[in-house]
Amino acid sequence: MEFLSAVHTDKGIKKNTNQDSVLIKEAVTDYGKVFLAVVCDGMGGLAKGEVASATLVRAFSDWFENKFPAFLYEKRNVDGIDRIEMENDLNRVILDVNERIAGYGRKNYVALGTTVAMILFAEDKYYIMNIGDSRVYRLKEGTISQLTKDQTFVQKEIDQGRMTSEEARNHPQRNVLLQCVGASEVIIPEFEHGIYESDEVYMICSDGFRHVIKEEEFVKMMAPEKVNTEKELQNAAVYFTELNKSRQEKDNISVILLKTC
Repeated sequence: MEFLSAVHTDKGIKKNTNQDSVLIKEAVTDYGKVFLAVVCDGMGGLAKGEVASATLVRAFSDWFENKFPAFLYEKRNVDGIDRIEMENDLNRVILDVNERIAGYGRKNYVALGTTVAMILFAEDKYYIMNIGDSRVYRLKEGTISQLTKDQTFVQKEIDQGRMTSEEARNHPQRNVLLQCVGASEVIIPEFEHGIYESDEVYMICSDGFRHVIKEEEFVKMMAPEKVNTEKELQNAAVYFTELNKSRQEKDNISVILLKTC
């Protein structure tokens, strides 16, 4: 299967630096094309957030190039890639980077951290990992679905029945994270997996890309039938970035758009 892709990142209207980091990697293998997309949101309220996000993105790039091939070719089971073993390996990457970032912070007397949303496409499956509130969405057949689960105060309140989704959307503590890489002693990533098909759009984004945009607005412009080229994907990424800015979104804004075809 082929992948169309677009990447766009912007420091936004308020911050002096862009603390987000993004990554896409593609490779042709004996099992077809494989594709990795990562968005990391360096913590806006913490110093050196760009160091944290860039460190984690580099770690994922190294993992894809040097360690993922073993899962694709050697560490297989009857279903193909051994998902559990691969998730365990990704967790080790996170723990290593968490300690490295925390060590940098201790050495330099600063606090820093980053969220992450990652999706890997291999054979006919997708594998997702997230920490914090960066997200992965899927658009297909006129609908949009959030494939990740936020690790936030408001999500915990929703899960325990003390808050509705609408209340969470406007809650003053909506940005309070329960975990982030580099600033949490204990890191437990959220993992998800499933089957992907042709003619789907995947959106991997920092929270700044989606705070002030309604889901139906994304569907209206980015439904699979509306974006048939990489240029159209890029136009959609830029359009929503500028729409965010016009609506006074103050955070950094980053997105990766992928279409399967």
